[in-house]
Amino acid sequence: MSKRSRLDFKPTHYRASHWYTLKVFNGRWVFSSSLLHGSGHRLVWSGIARRAAAKGIHGLIDPLLTLVFPEDCRICGASLKTISRVPVCDRCLSEPQPLCAEYACSACRMPFVSAFPLDETGRCSLCRLGLLNFDAVYSYGSYAGTLRTLVHLLKFEKMHTLARPLSGLILRMLPREQRFDFIVPVPLHWWRRKQRGFNQSELLAKEIGARWNAPVAHALRRVRATTPQTGLTNAKRRANLRGAFQTASKFAKGALQDTRILLVDDVITTGTSAAACAAVLKRAGAAHVAVAAVARTDRRLDLPIFALSTAAAGGNS
Repeated sequence: MSKRSRLDFKPTHYRASHWYTLKVFNGRWVFSSSLLHGSGHRLVWSGIARRAAAKGIHGLIDPLLTLVFPEDCRICGASLKTISRVPVCDRCLSEPQPLCAEYACSACRMPFVSAFPLDETGRCSLCRLGLLNFDAVYSYGSYAGTLRTLVHLLKFEKMHTLARPLSGLILRMLPREQRFDFIVPVPLHWWRRKQRGFNQSELLAKEIGARWNAPVAHALRRVRATTPQTGLTNAKRRANLRGAFQTASKFAKGALQDTRILLVDDVITTGTSAAACAAVLKRAGAAHVAVAAVARTDRRLDLPIFALSTAAAGGNS
């Protein structure tokens, strides 16, 4: 069966069309389904009736399809018991925990092992020097373990359906009283986007915008391809990104004046990329730029003592 093979089931129960679509992701079967009104029989159902019909159909067909086309969780390898557009079990999806730190910068929320890098106001050196440009940061967990694997499945395995649960983690961290005029994804250079086929930050931004009731604005362009940031110092990272971002043409003439923007990325490493984007947005007139990400790099995990204490705490829980 070719990679584009598709198997559709269309039962006629309830005079509604319920399509089960079987797709292949890197040699693995993944299912998706949607309940649609039948074009030949237009019926008006209550929400309860629709949900009952869908549940009944799922109850009949889910066990059959999982028996014929078994699928394993892409993280732990356990067999999935229900049809899902996300080939990850519920246990693995719920495993990532929020990042906890006794000491963290009051501005950028970078976690630290001790209070030594923080001043009397609780700010780190980068924030004291005004190098980060954004006003707030909301990220869910440490870029490690299961959460790192989930981000990789979205970003490198092209499992777009993971954008919904991962954006849900970001939404847990956003204060409900916050108002944003635009949700802006961190852009990819056109060549990188062509190679990957999509921008993972844009997928996350669309999910957040739909659930936060705020428009997604492609207000930034990445006009220069940059060398990988891995291994560079903070100063070299800033130099590497200098001039890499610009305001999109239709947002260049006052469209962002006095706006509140949520800048969305998948991972915050040092905050340099987000800072470069925030600087461009503020030069275009934005009054407030907050950054949201699924995960952030926790450099405390690089310290042997902290890693050992974290492992011990996990073993005693």
